[in-house]
Amino acid sequence: QWRMALAFRVVSLKLLDDTTGEVMWASSSDFADIQEAHVPRRILKCRRVSREIIFTAGRALQDLRLVQRVTLGGACIEEWCFRFGLVTERSTNTWQTVVKAAKEDEMMPAEMLSGNVSIESAFYDGSALLCRNAALVFYDDAAH
Repeated sequence: QWRMALAFRVVSLKLLDDTTGEVMWASSSDFADIQEAHVPRRILKCRRVSREIIFTAGRALQDLRLVQRVTLGGACIEEWCFRFGLVTERSTNTWQTVVKAAKEDEMMPAEMLSGNVSIESAFYDGSALLCRNAALVFYDDAAH
């Protein structure tokens, strides 16, 4: 596990409105320490949300990928898989992905989701786990 920690570290995370570029949520805390994410409820109105991850790699990674599971009340309701691919050793990288939102009439209300949704993020090099985190999401009136 110690060798994996040297191989990969998330430096910062941001969620942005992909249309306007407005930062909706950001954290430069140690990825493993993020237990809760307080996100403005208006993010649920965004048609597309951009996620920016800045990370460092201490050694070369052959097949960096991210698997995210969204759970509501403990049941998985969505799973997303993203592939970055090859990462050079001793590098700092920015990885930006865009997620398209469900249609507005298919979205659950913020009141139902807030505090009940957890997002588990697991980074892998091929099949080897690099790091994992699960954060409880709260939809607030203002960003934190």
